[in-house]
Formats: sequence, structure tokens, C-alpha cells
Amino acid sequence: MLIVTALYASLLALIILWLSYNVVNFRRKKQVDLGDGGHDEGIRHIRAQQNTLEYIPLILILMAVYELNNGWPLILHMLGVVLVIARIIYPLGLVAKKGASFGRFYGTLFTWLCLLALIVLNLFKVISVWL
Repeated sequence: MLIVTALYASLLALIILWLSYNVVNFRRKKQVDLGDGGHDEGIRHIRAQQNTLEYIPLILILMAVYELNNGWPLILHMLGVVLVIARIIYPLGLVAKKGASFGRFYGTLFTWLCLLALIVLNLFKVISVWL
């Protein structure tokens, strides 16, 4: 069973739902049918949603594989918590202002660190089976 992955997949799906709602709400407020309507705010909302959708599936696959291969649940929980926080602060920073921001920088950094950690953990599992 993939209990730990299921927990973080559900929490991350809530974040995706929140970001999708923000895009829909922006479009409704600005009466934009498709895309961003030429509004910087719309571009930022759409990119916040899409950026999350670009990372989350791969990270969840790596979490699931690690969990299925008897990875340490505590490590998965630590990475899951960091990832959830990163995926909350990233869009807050991106939408709040143009350019660099605390949320955008650290949201990206911690997402990448989680991805890299899961890559390394899974590769160690593979190597340990081969040796």
C-alpha cells in the first residue's frame, strides 16, 4: 500500500485545486475566455498552476516507487512536508510581485531539493539491488 504517497498526493491535489480556482477566478473577474487576456496577473496565476503541474506528477511517481521499494516512511514524510510547503509558497511569491521573491526562490529551491533527494534515494535502492 502507498499510504504515505497517498497522503501527499491528496494534499498536493488540494494545492492544484486551489491554483486552478485562482486561474478560473481571475478569468471570471477579468472576463477572459482563454489564456491570460494580456494581463500580467493572469500570466502569473497560470504559470503558478502550470509550474506545479509540471513538477508534482514526477515527484509523486518517485515517491510511490520509493515507498513500494520499502523506502523509509520518515524520509518520505519529511520530503512530503517540505514539498507541500514549497508548493504553497511558490505561487504566493510568484503572484504577489514580478521578479524574484522569497516564495518563488525558496519554493523552487525546495521543490528541486525534494526531486533530487528522491532521485538519489531511488538510485541507491536500484544500486543496492544490483550489488
